[in-house]
Amino acid sequence: MNISDWPLPDGVHAVCTTRLGGVSQVPFDSFNLGDHVNDAPADVAANRRLLTQELNSARPVFLKQVHGVEVVQLHADTPDGTVADACLTTQAGVACTIMVADCLPLLFTDRAGQVVAAAHAGWRGLAAGVIEQTVQAMCKTAALEPHQLRVWLGPCIGPASFEVGPEVREVFKAHDSRAQHMFQPHPHHPAKWLADLAGLARQRLQALGVASVAGNDSTPAWCTVTQHSKFFSYRRDGVTGRFAVSIWRDA
Repeated sequence: MNISDWPLPDGVHAVCTTRLGGVSQVPFDSFNLGDHVNDAPADVAANRRLLTQELNSARPVFLKQVHGVEVVQLHADTPDGTVADACLTTQAGVACTIMVADCLPLLFTDRAGQVVAAAHAGWRGLAAGVIEQTVQAMCKTAALEPHQLRVWLGPCIGPASFEVGPEVREVFKAHDSRAQHMFQPHPHHPAKWLADLAGLARQRLQALGVASVAGNDSTPAWCTVTQHSKFFSYRRDGVTGRFAVSIWRDA
């Protein structure tokens, strides 16, 4: 689906897929883009071709995401499977692409559309600084300041579904005491907390000086777990596919 709630500079485009419109069979039905989930390779390849068509023939580069903070600069010949959890490019026709099924995907550009980027943020990557690393890399690459960036947060596990232990809350509190407000006591499990992953990302972006943030506002419509018909969710289903977000510059 095109991202309609995020005004983009001329020549920059972005999409967020759903689980609809592909060829994969249950439980990967149907637009699974992940080649690491034991889906039929031919179906994944067909779905990836469909995505390329949706990107106006820009090439999506599929990373091997490892819940880290590595940011890689993409070129036309960057191979799929490059290990990183964020990517950026200034090259036209190359789509920064992130696959998820509960983790938070983020898309980035700047006011002039000089550079585009994407990042994968589960709680581990978010806590370790994948957003900070992506912003730093973009600013260094295009001689920008954080306030010149625009960011979009995609669908992820929502704050009513994301159960975590107290150690996760402590990790975020140690970085910024305000993070404690993004955790609510679990109503049924005293040893658990409910975490707002998108809210934690917004806090980090705000602290960096990034004011232009659109997309996921932590409401139920953005929750991968509860929006069963639209999104894949590993937390909900275990064996499932991956949807993707992509951003690219015109060739």
